[in-house]
Amino acid sequence: MKVVLDTNVLVSALLTPYGPSARVLDAVLAGLLIPVFDDRILREYEEVLGRSRFGFEPQDVKALLDFFRLEGVAVAAPPLNAELPDPDDVMFVEVAAAGTADAIVTGNQKHFPAEGCGGIAVVSPGELLSLLRATGDGS
Repeated sequence: MKVVLDTNVLVSALLTPYGPSARVLDAVLAGLLIPVFDDRILREYEEVLGRSRFGFEPQDVKALLDFFRLEGVAVAAPPLNAELPDPDDVMFVEVAAAGTADAIVTGNQKHFPAEGCGGIAVVSPGELLSLLRATGDGS
């Protein structure tokens, strides 16, 4: 299953190692989920995860981003006329569409209303884990 991970999922995964977001990241690292991204998303991951207030080790952030580059799907996403509450989130919809992702995974579903996502599923980490369990792809 190909997914676009909102940055908040990675932050939550690293801050709360036993929560739903961490289990989603574990599924990515285990190859059960394939991350889809573009350069803009990787830059945002790097910038946000590198903020000193989170205290993440730079080598851990680098290792995670390197994994995405090696095991994920990089796309060149053309602009879309998606209208979302936060214009900075449009890139996630553009990448999901260009990469034919099965879902956008976010802790802020209200930022991705259905009418702005062009039919792309938007799920919380918990919902994704339930879906993986139902299809036999998760623990």
